[in-house]
Amino acid sequence: MANAATVVVAKGRGRDGGRRLVPVLGRLALLPVVVAVLWGLWEGYKWLWETTGWTEPFVVDDRTLPHLHTVVSTLFDPTHEDGPLLLTVLLEAAAFTAREAIVGFALGASLGFLLGAAIARSRVLQRGMMPYVVASQTVPILAIGPIVVIGLGSRGVEDWVSVSVIAAYLTFFPVTINTVRGLHSADPRALELMHSYAAGEWSTLRRLRVPSALPYLFAAFKVSATASIVGAIVGEFSSSIQEGLGGAILVYSQEYTFRPQFLWATNIVAALLGIAFFVAVAVAEKLVVRRAPEQLA
Repeated sequence: MANAATVVVAKGRGRDGGRRLVPVLGRLALLPVVVAVLWGLWEGYKWLWETTGWTEPFVVDDRTLPHLHTVVSTLFDPTHEDGPLLLTVLLEAAAFTAREAIVGFALGASLGFLLGAAIARSRVLQRGMMPYVVASQTVPILAIGPIVVIGLGSRGVEDWVSVSVIAAYLTFFPVTINTVRGLHSADPRALELMHSYAAGEWSTLRRLRVPSALPYLFAAFKVSATASIVGAIVGEFSSSIQEGLGGAILVYSQEYTFRPQFLWATNIVAALLGIAFFVAVAVAEKLVVRRAPEQLA
């Protein structure tokens, strides 16, 4: 009987694994279709505007909207005579920016969670601090960037670390808001049950409130992960760092008149980096969050 039960369980798991695999394979098969559709829309828009001579919302030509295949092929062109390939340069720049963004994301997510947990614990803190948390996001990051770079630089902090702090500034806000919302989302009946067992506040937080908040936290992490890339690139402008994607965007924007495809290629690599961060968080969510939020409590 035990062997038969084991076989049944194994078959059930096999069927479940197959069911999980089907959606993944479906998404992978859909990816080239989506890319082809976007490519067709790009080229169709360019062909229509050039054929009809329309000038709204802007004049379309090889300078303002180069062919997408030209942009992709440019990645394999040297940046200058006997120089490295553009793809090599951009991958190195992306790796540099990714390091800044990862550190900024970790700092911002940690600060956002701790701040959100403190605000969720006390209504007084929520009323007193939440307006300032919201107001912090109304200050332009271009105005904060030089202040952070100069201030930390006077303390001997490396420029790339200052850029990570700027990235953390964009990261902490959504994590703070969703942490407060998530920690308050626990089922009241489950909270009463924890209290009936004389569970302490720390135990309730660890065993009930944080698991209930996981879907909210990962929703914030997805937003923050892509925002950390934006913060790192903008921070590189303020710190005059040339090794990252911000420096590459600045250089190729100055050369846009005679080789616009270089800037377009840089933008595509920056977008792919943001997508990679988003996918990494989504994969982590699949591994951590197994059930719907209403079932976690």
